[in-house]
Amino acid sequence: MDKIKKDLIHKAKLKKQYAKLKSREEDTTLKSVYDREEDYASTEAPADPVPEPTLDPHPDRVKMLEDPSPEPEPVPRYAPHTDRKKKPPRSQPFKKEAEHARKNEEEAEARRKAREEAEKERAGKIAERERFRKVMAKARSGGPNGQRKLGRESTVLLEKAKRIMGKT
Repeated sequence: MDKIKKDLIHKAKLKKQYAKLKSREEDTTLKSVYDREEDYASTEAPADPVPEPTLDPHPDRVKMLEDPSPEPEPVPRYAPHTDRKKKPPRSQPFKKEAEHARKNEEEAEARRKAREEAEKERAGKIAERERFRKVMAKARSGGPNGQRKLGRESTVLLEKAKRIMGKT
Protein backbone atom coordinates (compact mmCIF):
# COMPACT_ATOMS: atom_id res chain seq x y z
CA MET A 1 0.00 0.00 0.00
CA ASP A 2 2.74 2.42 0.97
CA LYS A 3 4.59 1.68 -2.24
CA ILE A 4 1.57 2.54 -4.39
CA LYS A 5 1.03 5.75 -2.40
CA LYS A 6 4.66 6.82 -2.87
CA ASP A 7 4.47 6.03 -6.57
CA LEU A 8 1.36 8.20 -7.01
CA ILE A 9 2.99 11.10 -5.13
CA HIS A 10 6.10 10.81 -7.29
CA LYS A 11 4.03 10.85 -10.50
CA ALA A 12 2.13 13.95 -9.34
CA LYS A 13 5.39 15.78 -8.63
CA LEU A 14 6.71 14.86 -12.10
CA LYS A 15 3.54 16.20 -13.73
CA LYS A 16 3.90 19.52 -11.87
CA GLN A 17 7.55 19.86 -12.94
CA TYR A 18 6.61 19.08 -16.55
CA ALA A 19 3.83 21.67 -16.49
CA LYS A 20 6.28 24.32 -15.18
CA LEU A 21 8.83 23.52 -17.94
CA LYS A 22 6.15 23.66 -20.59
CA SER A 23 4.88 27.02 -19.42
CA ARG A 24 8.42 28.45 -19.53
CA GLU A 25 8.88 27.27 -23.12
CA GLU A 26 5.58 28.84 -24.13
CA ASP A 27 6.73 32.18 -22.72
CA THR A 28 9.91 32.16 -24.81
CA THR A 29 8.17 31.07 -28.02
CA LEU A 30 5.27 33.53 -27.96
CA LYS A 31 6.55 35.45 -30.96
CA SER A 32 6.93 33.69 -34.25
CA VAL A 33 10.03 33.92 -36.35
CA TYR A 34 8.30 36.24 -38.80
CA ASP A 35 7.30 38.67 -36.05
CA ARG A 36 10.92 38.97 -34.98
CA GLU A 37 12.09 39.77 -38.51
CA GLU A 38 9.56 42.57 -38.76
CA ASP A 39 10.81 44.00 -35.47
CA TYR A 40 14.40 43.92 -36.68
CA ALA A 41 13.48 45.45 -40.01
CA SER A 42 11.70 48.34 -38.36
CA THR A 43 14.42 49.09 -35.79
CA GLU A 44 17.60 48.63 -37.80
CA ALA A 45 18.53 49.33 -41.37
CA PRO A 46 20.72 46.67 -42.94
CA ALA A 47 24.34 47.79 -43.03
CA ASP A 48 25.28 45.94 -46.24
CA PRO A 49 22.79 45.08 -48.92
CA VAL A 50 22.65 41.34 -49.61
CA PRO A 51 24.21 40.64 -53.02
CA GLU A 52 21.95 39.08 -55.60
CA PRO A 53 22.94 35.49 -56.38
CA THR A 54 24.41 35.14 -59.85
CA LEU A 55 24.31 32.12 -62.10
CA ASP A 56 27.92 32.55 -63.24
CA PRO A 57 30.33 30.02 -61.72
CA HIS A 58 33.20 31.20 -59.58
CA PRO A 59 36.33 32.18 -61.58
CA ASP A 60 38.41 29.48 -59.85
CA ARG A 61 35.86 26.85 -60.86
CA VAL A 62 35.88 28.09 -64.46
CA LYS A 63 39.67 27.81 -64.48
CA MET A 64 39.50 24.24 -63.13
CA LEU A 65 36.93 23.25 -65.75
CA GLU A 66 38.97 24.71 -68.61
CA ASP A 67 42.29 23.14 -67.59
CA PRO A 68 41.53 19.71 -66.13
CA SER A 69 44.52 18.30 -64.34
CA PRO A 70 45.46 14.66 -64.99
CA GLU A 71 43.99 12.10 -62.62
CA PRO A 72 46.31 11.29 -59.73
CA GLU A 73 47.67 7.76 -59.79
CA PRO A 74 46.00 5.49 -57.26
CA VAL A 75 48.24 4.68 -54.35
CA PRO A 76 48.62 0.92 -53.83
CA ARG A 77 47.48 -0.35 -50.46
CA TYR A 78 50.71 -2.03 -49.61
CA ALA A 79 53.49 -0.21 -51.39
CA PRO A 80 56.82 -2.00 -51.21
CA HIS A 81 59.50 -0.13 -49.33
CA THR A 82 62.36 0.53 -51.72
CA ASP A 83 64.59 2.17 -49.14
CA ARG A 84 65.11 -1.09 -47.27
CA LYS A 85 68.21 -3.10 -47.89
CA LYS A 86 67.57 -6.39 -49.59
CA LYS A 87 68.58 -9.41 -47.60
CA PRO A 88 70.94 -11.85 -49.25
CA PRO A 89 69.22 -15.10 -50.20
CA ARG A 90 69.37 -17.76 -47.52
CA SER A 91 71.43 -20.80 -48.24
CA GLN A 92 69.31 -23.85 -48.91
CA PRO A 93 70.87 -26.93 -47.38
CA PHE A 94 68.83 -29.42 -49.44
CA LYS A 95 68.86 -27.56 -52.74
CA LYS A 96 69.95 -30.58 -54.82
CA GLU A 97 67.36 -32.82 -53.19
CA ALA A 98 64.59 -30.25 -53.74
CA GLU A 99 65.60 -29.91 -57.41
CA HIS A 100 65.63 -33.70 -57.80
CA ALA A 101 62.15 -33.96 -56.18
CA ARG A 102 60.83 -31.23 -58.47
CA LYS A 103 62.15 -33.05 -61.55
CA ASN A 104 60.59 -36.31 -60.35
CA GLU A 105 57.23 -34.57 -59.89
CA GLU A 106 57.43 -33.08 -63.40
CA GLU A 107 58.24 -36.49 -64.89
CA ALA A 108 55.38 -38.13 -62.98
CA GLU A 109 53.01 -35.40 -64.21
CA ALA A 110 54.17 -35.96 -67.81
CA ARG A 111 53.64 -39.73 -67.45
CA ARG A 112 50.17 -39.16 -65.98
CA LYS A 113 49.21 -36.85 -68.88
CA ALA A 114 50.51 -39.36 -71.45
CA ARG A 115 48.56 -42.17 -69.77
CA GLU A 116 45.36 -40.09 -69.75
CA GLU A 117 45.83 -39.17 -73.42
CA ALA A 118 46.36 -42.82 -74.38
CA GLU A 119 43.30 -43.83 -72.38
CA LYS A 120 41.17 -41.20 -74.15
CA GLU A 121 42.44 -42.37 -77.54
CA ARG A 122 41.78 -46.01 -76.65
CA ALA A 123 38.24 -45.18 -75.47
CA GLY A 124 37.61 -43.24 -78.69
CA LYS A 125 38.77 -46.16 -80.82
CA ILE A 126 36.61 -48.62 -78.87
CA ALA A 127 33.58 -46.34 -79.29
CA GLU A 128 34.29 -46.00 -83.03
CA ARG A 129 34.58 -49.79 -83.42
CA GLU A 130 31.33 -50.31 -81.52
CA ARG A 131 29.54 -47.75 -83.69
CA PHE A 132 30.95 -49.38 -86.85
CA ARG A 133 29.84 -52.82 -85.62
CA LYS A 134 26.28 -51.61 -84.91
CA VAL A 135 25.96 -49.90 -88.32
CA MET A 136 27.24 -52.99 -90.13
CA ALA A 137 24.89 -55.25 -88.15
CA LYS A 138 21.97 -53.01 -89.12
CA ALA A 139 23.09 -53.01 -92.76
CA ARG A 140 23.44 -56.82 -92.85
CA SER A 141 20.01 -57.40 -91.39
CA GLY A 142 17.63 -58.23 -94.15
CA GLY A 143 15.47 -55.64 -95.75
CA PRO A 144 11.79 -56.05 -96.54
CA ASN A 145 12.51 -58.77 -99.11
CA GLY A 146 15.41 -60.40 -97.15
CA GLN A 147 18.26 -58.72 -99.08
CA ARG A 148 21.21 -56.78 -97.50
CA LYS A 149 21.01 -52.97 -97.31
CA LEU A 150 23.91 -52.12 -99.58
CA GLY A 151 23.45 -48.33 -99.30
CA ARG A 152 24.05 -48.38 -95.57
CA GLU A 153 26.84 -50.91 -95.85
CA SER A 154 28.62 -48.91 -98.56
CA THR A 155 28.88 -45.71 -96.46
CA VAL A 156 30.42 -47.65 -93.58
CA LEU A 157 32.87 -49.46 -95.87
CA LEU A 158 33.78 -46.16 -97.54
CA GLU A 159 34.64 -44.62 -94.13
CA LYS A 160 36.77 -47.68 -93.33
CA ALA A 161 38.63 -47.36 -96.63
CA LYS A 162 39.28 -43.64 -96.03
CA ARG A 163 40.63 -44.39 -92.59
CA ILE A 164 42.94 -47.09 -93.93
CA MET A 165 44.21 -44.86 -96.77
CA GLY A 166 44.80 -41.97 -94.40
CA LYS A 167 47.02 -44.04 -92.12
CA THR A 168 49.33 -45.41 -94.82
